[in-house]
Amino acid sequence: MRVNKVLRLALGLVDTVVLGACVDLVTGDLVVSVRPWRRASSRCGVCGVRCPGYDNGSGPRRWRSVDLGLLRVYLEADVPRVRCVTHGVVVAQVPWARHNAGHTRDFDQMVAWLVKNTSRSTVAQFMRVVWRTVGAIVNRVRADLDAAAGDRFAGVRRIGIDEISYKRRHKYLVVVVDHDTGRVLWLHPGRTKQTLGKFFNELGEERCHQLELVSADGADWIAEMVGLRAPQAQRCMDPFHVVMWAMDAMDATRRVAAKKARTEGQKAHSALLGPGCRFTLWKNPEDLNARQQATLADIERTNQDVFRAYLLKEQLRAVFAAGGEAGCELLDKWMEWAATCDLPAFVDLADRMQWYVDEIKNSLVHRLSNARVESVNTKIRLLTRIAFGFKSVEALMALVMLHLGGYDLRLPGRAMTNHPH
Repeated sequence: MRVNKVLRLALGLVDTVVLGACVDLVTGDLVVSVRPWRRASSRCGVCGVRCPGYDNGSGPRRWRSVDLGLLRVYLEADVPRVRCVTHGVVVAQVPWARHNAGHTRDFDQMVAWLVKNTSRSTVAQFMRVVWRTVGAIVNRVRADLDAAAGDRFAGVRRIGIDEISYKRRHKYLVVVVDHDTGRVLWLHPGRTKQTLGKFFNELGEERCHQLELVSADGADWIAEMVGLRAPQAQRCMDPFHVVMWAMDAMDATRRVAAKKARTEGQKAHSALLGPGCRFTLWKNPEDLNARQQATLADIERTNQDVFRAYLLKEQLRAVFAAGGEAGCELLDKWMEWAATCDLPAFVDLADRMQWYVDEIKNSLVHRLSNARVESVNTKIRLLTRIAFGFKSVEALMALVMLHLGGYDLRLPGRAMTNHPH
């Protein structure tokens, strides 16, 4: 078998003629001279349409390819320019690399697979590239995967919406997750109605009206935009956030009682209700250890207001545990109890929940929460740390989509190589 054919097979080149190879005496790299097949030449680098030639370009160019053993490999070729009716004068397309990229498609694929499956330091060292280059490669691969996936919003009926901080100084991403598949459908910088409106613009009017359930926290900007763009969808309030409201109300009641005890000189009682007992009040009864159970018994004996606040919090947990129509009935009774309990924090909470009672009942009936979205957010926080070296939020979003977008990303190989012309 000829050496040129071996190189073409080893580098996974298609629609490409290998002209020869040599070792660069300065860098020690293997330089493989190539050219496109006739049928793959004279095409627009952007759209791939065959175009008339314009000029011979600026001379030979090189693209980093996958390594051969210990040798770094570069493909070298003359790249003329063509005149495209749509895109004007552009560099001609080459079958082994994306437009305006300095690496081959297989190199990009290898890096993207490693990014998804290994640490960033491993990727940079193994592929012998800097981390900033990895960010650009991830962007390119993600764009190709999106194009190959077609309509990512097909069949979407139940979604969860949340925001997550990715940087200090109030830098946020809006995250939209498909409840049925667990995939991240969409994310974008910002935390406003206008930002969420961009998602609905991409979703399209027809698919907006196909949405059935939307889970979220109590953010007004989410509720307003969902009501405007998908009014038929039932909004489901995330149970975790509702229980957190009750925990905040319970803690506010504890602080008031502790301050009153300090004012009246009841040092022992003030110490009992101090910040240390928060963990006892926050925990579920079945998770309390012996010392915490004793603390809770002391609170029940000495301060009925705080203990009643604890019972209200636990009863609200029981509402969501029951779910369905039974949960809706328990919710009505709970709100009546909270509104008449003479604990200001819970009276205010009952008034607040009245605004969201329909969304809370939807969550009970359909048993839908934002737990899946919160799980995705936890993974995004980890990816944010991994992507610390990235200089742009676009690279971070591409990394998130690569991991959580549901793409079928594999190692490069001839069986998978299907490059557009």
